[in-house]
Amino acid sequence: MRTHVDEIGWARLAERLCYLFPPVVGVGIVGVLQDLEPGVPGLRTGLLLVGTLGYTVLTFGVATTLFFDARRIRRQPGAGANWQPRPWLNTAFALVWAPAAGVVYLARRHRRFGTPAGRSGWWAVVALSFATTLFGFAAATVGVVLSIPGLLTTGVGVAGAVAFGAFPVAIHRDAAYVCLAGESWRPNPGVYLALAFVSLSVPPAQPLLAGYYLYRRRVAIGVP
Repeated sequence: MRTHVDEIGWARLAERLCYLFPPVVGVGIVGVLQDLEPGVPGLRTGLLLVGTLGYTVLTFGVATTLFFDARRIRRQPGAGANWQPRPWLNTAFALVWAPAAGVVYLARRHRRFGTPAGRSGWWAVVALSFATTLFGFAAATVGVVLSIPGLLTTGVGVAGAVAFGAFPVAIHRDAAYVCLAGESWRPNPGVYLALAFVSLSVPPAQPLLAGYYLYRRRVAIGVP
């Protein structure tokens, strides 16, 4: 028997929650690295609190969405013929490591049901992230060589803000579009969301992933 709970787009909600992990983690990182300025008392504590509380809320949110989406799939006759996700197992995984649980679930779900595609312009955000990261590396290098702390901070800040705030969302949404628009290459959006998460923890990997993705996209559908 279907209820109003089953009518909610749990998978799409899980995507949106996963998008929020990098910004929340980024805020926490800034809090860890932030030197407490005399004019801003409690700034470091506040940033750490926002990061920790935000991560906790997102963890419970992802656990909830995975539980209800997996339960709905199992209840639909024939819907999960080749994949029967276990609600409680996915929930437990999410409570232990929510970002990993979310992207693994989305990748496996895509193989069975696909991912709704949005607009075709997300590649431009991927390209912007690629360009700003290169700018950040260049600015940071010049700042170190010429001993200009402000340039170093600006370069790292701009690159980090765009990468953490926009890159995972853009590459996931664009992969969903390319998967339907292309024939020679059908990227799994969940896999690329996972790779985007990993690339943010290894700074040189982010522009490499963005550049590789844009190259494969051009070969597949001719844009950019």
